[in-house]
Amino acid sequence: MSISHQTELVTLEDLVPVDHIYRKFKDLWDFSFLDTELSLLDTSKTYKGFGSFRLFMCLLLQFMEDLSDRELDSFMQGNNHAKWFCGFGLVEKTPNFRIFSTACKRIGTKNLFAIFNNLRSQLKSQGYMNEVFTFVDASHLISKASLWEERDEAIKQKYEKLNNEVLPKFAKDKQARFGCKGGQKYWYGYKKHISVDMQSGMINKVSITDASIIDSKGMKHVVPDQGAVYGDKGYCDINAKKAASKRGLHLAAVKKHNMKGKNKELDKFYTKMRSPYERVFSKTNHRVRYHGISKNQFTAFMESIVHNLKRMVVLNQEAPPNIILE
Repeated sequence: MSISHQTELVTLEDLVPVDHIYRKFKDLWDFSFLDTELSLLDTSKTYKGFGSFRLFMCLLLQFMEDLSDRELDSFMQGNNHAKWFCGFGLVEKTPNFRIFSTACKRIGTKNLFAIFNNLRSQLKSQGYMNEVFTFVDASHLISKASLWEERDEAIKQKYEKLNNEVLPKFAKDKQARFGCKGGQKYWYGYKKHISVDMQSGMINKVSITDASIIDSKGMKHVVPDQGAVYGDKGYCDINAKKAASKRGLHLAAVKKHNMKGKNKELDKFYTKMRSPYERVFSKTNHRVRYHGISKNQFTAFMESIVHNLKRMVVLNQEAPPNIILE
């Protein structure tokens, strides 16, 4: 009895369904800018021939799927959809997990800021974001440090307490600080300031500061270019007013109970306007992987890019926006 063997030629393009979310990402965001910009970082020996653009796409998948470096390594080896998204061939070797941390350093926060702004510009030109109404808020980020050794060393050197002035002398994470919210909630680490376009629910700007920076002082890093800004009680002081007036913005912040001119009905309206956009923080990981503001800013940009891409897919399914030609 003879057995016939059949050979069938397939490509990765054939293996990715037309409705796969990775394909939708590429349809909605023009990645050509990234290829052009990131190619400038490459040399003939960069990343063993993988190239900055393909490694950036791997990092993007890492944040999409919430993977560690080792998990991303395995994911890239065994997932054909991931290979297609990142530009690898069906049987082509994918990067080792050790390369990903090097790629983050090579790309850097400055280049990632340009990439984030490019996506932001595309969102504006396609009508997803108009900066008429903007939600601002901040959340805590806890550094991976116990501080017991730092405390003991401070006591040994005759310091009465370990505070934000003494901390940099002993801490491994030199840029992290103690933060406090409401006089009761304390943490050691950083703070993520964020602004969300209330038309689309997309992240407009994001900034990382040390935890000691109060919300209103961090607002200047994330204010929109126009429109009204909706904030909670942390934004009703002079710092927020200055940040808003500098850009010609209308500040709609909830006032504290002891403030003159408090209008409870108006504040209820502001709170109701803000509440749907609190969900942006609902899946935030409040424990950071890295030391330093720059590395955590890199993470914040990547998380924001992923959030906006996923939000684009949802909005495009509901009702594609009208393209606004500039």
